[in-house]
Amino acid sequence: MSRKTARETAMKTLFQMELNGEYDLDNVNINEEESLGEADSAYIEGLVRGVSEKLEEIDAIIEKYSKSWKLSRLPKVDLSILRIAIYEMMHIEDIPMQVSINEAIEIAKKYSTADSSKFINGLLGAYAKEMSGTDD
Repeated sequence: MSRKTARETAMKTLFQMELNGEYDLDNVNINEEESLGEADSAYIEGLVRGVSEKLEEIDAIIEKYSKSWKLSRLPKVDLSILRIAIYEMMHIEDIPMQVSINEAIEIAKKYSTADSSKFINGLLGAYAKEMSGTDD
């Protein structure tokens, strides 16, 4: 399994958790998805657990950059994609920010709309710019 597929599985898991309104990893079976190797399961669980633990912080960032959109108005798929990308950008140092952004855009194109991929690109790009301290 590739990291892209692992991100998709994490997105589906977070989407399910969002729909259920419950971010308890004990109530989710990540291994239902395909045949996962140990490394893939660990990466997916790390993403899901990390997003769940940092949910308030991540959501505050999404609200800051989503302009006039409230989290409740964002499509749940887009919200799950954004949460994963921001978590990666904040906490996983071996993944370049641009990779997290590109992967989020590709997942949005596959599971959401063309407008969603543009919105996600703009939001993550603005956040990356702030994180890197550049204004260009």
